[in-house]
Amino acid sequence: MNMHSQRILLVDDEELILEGCRACLNNAGWHDVLTESDSRLVLSLLEREEVDVIVLDLRMPNITGVELLPQIVKQHPQIKVIVSTANNEVETVVNCMKEGAYDYMVKPIDVKRLLTSVKKAMEMRSLANELSALKTYMFTDRLDHPESFDGIVTGNKAMRAVFQYLEVIAATRQPVTITGETGTGKELIARAIHDLSGCSGDYVALNVAGLDDNMFSDTLFGHRKGAFTGAEQNRDGLITRAAGGTLFLDEIGDLNEMSQIKLLRLLQEQEYYPVGSDFIKKSDARIVLATNRDLQEMIKQGKFRNDLYYRLCGHRVHLPPLRERLDDIPLLLDHFLEKAAARLGKKKPTPPPELAVMLTLYPFPGNVREFEALVSDAVLRHTSGVLSMDTFKAVIGDQRPAQQVAAGAGTSGCGNALCDIFGHFPTIDEVEQYMIAEAMKMAKGNQGLAGKILGMGRQTLNKRLKAQSA
Repeated sequence: MNMHSQRILLVDDEELILEGCRACLNNAGWHDVLTESDSRLVLSLLEREEVDVIVLDLRMPNITGVELLPQIVKQHPQIKVIVSTANNEVETVVNCMKEGAYDYMVKPIDVKRLLTSVKKAMEMRSLANELSALKTYMFTDRLDHPESFDGIVTGNKAMRAVFQYLEVIAATRQPVTITGETGTGKELIARAIHDLSGCSGDYVALNVAGLDDNMFSDTLFGHRKGAFTGAEQNRDGLITRAAGGTLFLDEIGDLNEMSQIKLLRLLQEQEYYPVGSDFIKKSDARIVLATNRDLQEMIKQGKFRNDLYYRLCGHRVHLPPLRERLDDIPLLLDHFLEKAAARLGKKKPTPPPELAVMLTLYPFPGNVREFEALVSDAVLRHTSGVLSMDTFKAVIGDQRPAQQVAAGAGTSGCGNALCDIFGHFPTIDEVEQYMIAEAMKMAKGNQGLAGKILGMGRQTLNKRLKAQSA
């Protein structure tokens, strides 16, 4: 939560209460706090100033808070109003809640109660703002900062919706959890969030897989001199390096319970203890987390904390697997061919026209990362002319993934349109033969025209036809 960009207005006729509450809020991180002791000036102040939350005293001279509340709610419905009353008048409080108050407090105001109520009100205000902005983005297909996503090659609508959501939430300081299978690009999304956020600090990444609690705590929070054998001097953790920036924690599903407790405290209170220290330190780093695990299933198994899971659900981004982004395969193929050729100092090879279609038949369990590795290997083996299909056939040709789908999912039992054509999930050679046969039918036997339909030269088609008849 970005406390520095949110404004609070305190309204009370007692100056000592105003100053005391403002000091408490300032110490908690809210520095933009306005005060007003004259209730008659509140509405005119709201016309001039943007305010997110108001703490309103109900018992004031001139215009009471009870009278002022419905006017604020009517004229500024986006503002969250917390009312305070000198004694616990149940009927008054109930009426105020009916009039649109967000919460209430009883005087004398308890500091912890004040901070908790304001924090929750701010979160609700932020959520309302985000929902409103998201509607605008979706209805207008708006994307204001496409350059932040330049590292992600896609033309897919689901991915564009993810980008739009990220633009809406990036400016807040709430943690973001990215879920998705391995190889879907979770770290690229984390970097995009950092770029969009406008944070002045660094982007710092840590993969927590394989770290026990001691390693996790020392790496993330640092330690004090003498905390353990070999700790000869103070050392700051990665959380310090990420001050004012973004901390990306990958594979959080692998954390043990003690580490999960420490992460929960960091997310809830923005507080942590360096190893060997009794003094709490504060962090203003934006935290982005990622996992390829099913956290809800882990909760059922007792391997992941329920309270931590719900703390992670504020902003959640799910990346679709590559098999659900088939329209991106031609774009990714071209991108990876160019990238691999540049890295290897080769001329970018020309892929066979049917390659992109054939690649859509493979489920890519390793997603985009696997696809890139496959293309890189093909370019490495490439010598000249049209890119060989051998590398791809070695991986894809023997795969029949759709046959694992439960029978009854489709008319042929494998739940895929190709199964309806072939009676089973076809090999690449079968698909190639089918494509050529269909093109020849459409061209009424004219090889030149059939070649144009398939996107290949007449000589290449002629070779394929001879190979099929051999």
